[in-house]
Amino acid sequence: MSGSNIAFVLTGSIAGYKACDAISRLVQQGHRVRTVATASALRFVGAATLEGLTGERVLTDLFEPGAALEHINLTRWADAVVVCPATANTLNRFAAGLADDLAGALFLAHDPSKPLLVAPAMNPAMWRHPATQEAVEKLARWGVRFVWPGEGRTACGEEGEGRLAEPGEIVAATEAALARPARRLRVLVTSGGTAEPIDGVRVLTNASTGRTGAGIADRLARGGHEVVLLRSRESAPAPRGCREEVFSSFAELDAALARILPQEHFDAVIHAAAVGDFGVGEVIVDGIARPLATGKLASDSAPLLRLEPRPKLVDSLRERSLNHSIQVVAFKLTAGEDRQGVDRAIASLFARSGADLVVHNSLGERAGADAFPSEIHFPDGGPPRRCATRSELAAELERALAGLPAAETALA
Repeated sequence: MSGSNIAFVLTGSIAGYKACDAISRLVQQGHRVRTVATASALRFVGAATLEGLTGERVLTDLFEPGAALEHINLTRWADAVVVCPATANTLNRFAAGLADDLAGALFLAHDPSKPLLVAPAMNPAMWRHPATQEAVEKLARWGVRFVWPGEGRTACGEEGEGRLAEPGEIVAATEAALARPARRLRVLVTSGGTAEPIDGVRVLTNASTGRTGAGIADRLARGGHEVVLLRSRESAPAPRGCREEVFSSFAELDAALARILPQEHFDAVIHAAAVGDFGVGEVIVDGIARPLATGKLASDSAPLLRLEPRPKLVDSLRERSLNHSIQVVAFKLTAGEDRQGVDRAIASLFARSGADLVVHNSLGERAGADAFPSEIHFPDGGPPRRCATRSELAAELERALAGLPAAETALA
């Protein structure tokens, strides 16, 4: 990753000072950076500043004598292109395919096998505008990776989403994009716990926080993989760089899997969601069975709940998938079982689900925020890979899915 060639495109925003900080950090990390600045960008940041930071002359004019093919040469030279800050005008021009300036021509000439990152910066209303959001959606479909804007006070004095990401975040996203995994994967990760309605305000749920799934998604995204995080509404949100979809109940998760898996190609699905084994079938009040309702049960009614078992979603993941060779990672939580009981539970899960990997963890061994004593098991019964933390687990799952051997610290 160190020593990569980066084409850094600046457009007209007061947030250009943050872009200069990001450029400086990239150069300090050993990367070679060449800058392209639009005419508007040069109203905020001087060409001398950019040349001083990079040691390279600044490219500004598509029709500069002797540089007529620079948009082709530069995109061939660059290992990655970063557009930062990217204004609303820039996003909409890119989405329209306009190439009458150097930035637009560079975008159209870009080699799609190389990462192209865009870091938007604008007024919150401009960011929310349907034109901007449609442009973002179109660019994302074309493979553009976004360093998403943050929330807070913008230069105009308004509060909201639209602030350029911080320089450290821009550098981290660039270096993550430059990371070339042995095999780039497209992965669906499920996380968080289901919530089964009892009435309009009460639910039957579990204690899952979704931190494990979100941590795995973060590791994979930073490793250069494409990740979709399907999480429960109350769980840890998706990290930057991941597409996110949410669910609440078992039925919503089931429907989301039935919609996403047959329509999109994934190399792997990591099913870390804590799916409830039971849902509420009937609520019995004063001996009378009532169907689930959207209202609120009286607090003094002392209802009885008749529970119904839910099918195991992990068992149908491969069957539902567009890619029938998809790698399936299942999770098994045990509480108080001895080693033989744990081994039986893991073997049963393998046999039932056809999973490629099973992550086992014991409720009694958890301690600390990141602590997550766990084992990654393989269907051949070989020695598991042991992990002490969520971070180690995420790293080892990435290696296992890519067909790489375990790291030394994860050896059994």
